[in-house]
Amino acid sequence: MKFDGITTRLVCNELQNLCGARIDKVFQPNKNEIIIGLYKDGLNYALNISIEASNYRLCLTTHSKSNPMIAPNFCMLLRKHLIGLKLKNIYNTDLERLVILEIEGFDEFEDIVSKKLIIELMGKHGNIILLDENSVIIDSLRHIKCEDEIHRNILPHTKYVYPTTDKLNFLDLKDVDEFSEKLLLYNNLAIQDNNTIQDLDINNFADTVCNTFNGFSKQFIENVLKELNVTTIDNSSLSIIFGYINDLIEKNDTHKLILLDNGNGNNLETNYSLNFYIDDFYYNKESNEDLKNYRNTTLKLILEVLKKYKQRLVNMDSKLNECENMEQYRLYGELITANLYKIENRNLDNVTLENYYDNNKPITIKLDNKYLPSINAKRFYKKYNKLKNTLEVVTKQKEETLKEISYLESIVYELETATTTNEIAEIFEEISENVVFEKAFANSTLSKKLSGKNDSRSKVKKSQLTKNKEVSFNPIKYTVDGYIILVGRNNIENDYLTTKYAKKDDLWFHTKDIHGSHVILKLNDKKVKLNSKTNLTTNTTSELDSLNIDESIIYKCAELAVKHSKAKNSSNVPVDYCLVKYVKKPNGAKPGMVIYTTNKTVFVK
Repeated sequence: MKFDGITTRLVCNELQNLCGARIDKVFQPNKNEIIIGLYKDGLNYALNISIEASNYRLCLTTHSKSNPMIAPNFCMLLRKHLIGLKLKNIYNTDLERLVILEIEGFDEFEDIVSKKLIIELMGKHGNIILLDENSVIIDSLRHIKCEDEIHRNILPHTKYVYPTTDKLNFLDLKDVDEFSEKLLLYNNLAIQDNNTIQDLDINNFADTVCNTFNGFSKQFIENVLKELNVTTIDNSSLSIIFGYINDLIEKNDTHKLILLDNGNGNNLETNYSLNFYIDDFYYNKESNEDLKNYRNTTLKLILEVLKKYKQRLVNMDSKLNECENMEQYRLYGELITANLYKIENRNLDNVTLENYYDNNKPITIKLDNKYLPSINAKRFYKKYNKLKNTLEVVTKQKEETLKEISYLESIVYELETATTTNEIAEIFEEISENVVFEKAFANSTLSKKLSGKNDSRSKVKKSQLTKNKEVSFNPIKYTVDGYIILVGRNNIENDYLTTKYAKKDDLWFHTKDIHGSHVILKLNDKKVKLNSKTNLTTNTTSELDSLNIDESIIYKCAELAVKHSKAKNSSNVPVDYCLVKYVKKPNGAKPGMVIYTTNKTVFVK
């Protein structure tokens, strides 16, 4: 929904019900947003004012936002001047995206004071301005000088000047004929007698209306044309369009505006249906934008680290390829040393000797003619020992590198499946403890943003599943045929779910050799018992067969493991499962990394 002049007018008309409310709180969550707490008739309301360039709006809100520990200066000024006063009136002028809050009350000397809060919802030029009773600016959220804005100053102690526009006011129109005339004048068509309204192009009609009259968005006009099924512009269709818009404005039909926006608006049990519709729309829009930005920024940093590790792996493979011939160098050194008495003691290009490891077949060894054969033998031994040490060190490094790559790929999977900024904040918290990312995040602005998310997340009530207050544990919960199934959302939660929360006789599921979530099937709550005839000490793998669990439950758990894995769009995916007691976490292993034994495998089609 575009927050145009019509939306502004209808929102203000809804907010008239709040006139007389007392201002008791003022918050500033970020540099572009002010939230004013209002109290009336035993109820609290939160008026959200945002001048963010792409999401500017004014509406009541039910969505809480985290606030900085220290309130910004403008927030403190508003608290000083507004708290304790009452909202006298709220209105906008014509169809301007400009809202005026008239506020009055008594000061500490019991004198009546009047203030105005001007809200200019003008995209990147938006502002929130506090005026005194003489319309002198006390202060504003953004200070603007003449050299920045040609027409006016927005500075403390200067007279406030309302913005002006060259566009016409739709509310001044008397009838459809005047509406038609103004549109023709805009297109320079009225200068010829034979021009009519039919000469207006339907494809450019929305732009024509928006550029002629103030307060209309292109989206609004296009929605009107679609709603009225108008395909050509003529006198009849123009009359219908004019009547529809005029009726919507005069009747303050907020429900019609909601229907116009998405085609399926619903009546809400409140006088502020349009306010809350706008609040939900922009909250979801901002949440999606934040999620996308945080995910992409974090993903970019992780992929950069992953690229370095993969390049390191290529270099290691190259070194290991060199080590494949190390036994050849040892053989050369050994044959030369054993046959020194036969070789001339002078610099040679090569030497042919009998290889007693291969039925004394002759073998030609290329030598460095700068050195004697004995020195060449020592050089071959030295190269062999160097490659031998390289093989030992690089093999170990490769194992560690493969583990790091596997861990990084699991983080990439988590980011791709994250659905909220809090989940990304949890992932960030996990990787920030890894020394691999210290340099990558050192200069990243994302660190501060997600740290703020962590601060706000710490205030969220922990899951009732655990009493551990140090752990944010909110796994995805499913109930299938009376069984409880829990799915971890990230590596840290997977660890806690499997190694701390799950009982040893619960069942653990995970896609085989594929990144995904840990899935736990709770069995102890169902009191499933092992078959007493089973010899557990000699045949532990038979424990799974002895459980009284329907195969359909096993398969459904395996389906959930595939659903929450990288293979969710694949077919015939193998899923391993075993008792939790056979799942172990090696010392020093990365979060989410475990080993398991005595498992069985089921294939999900």
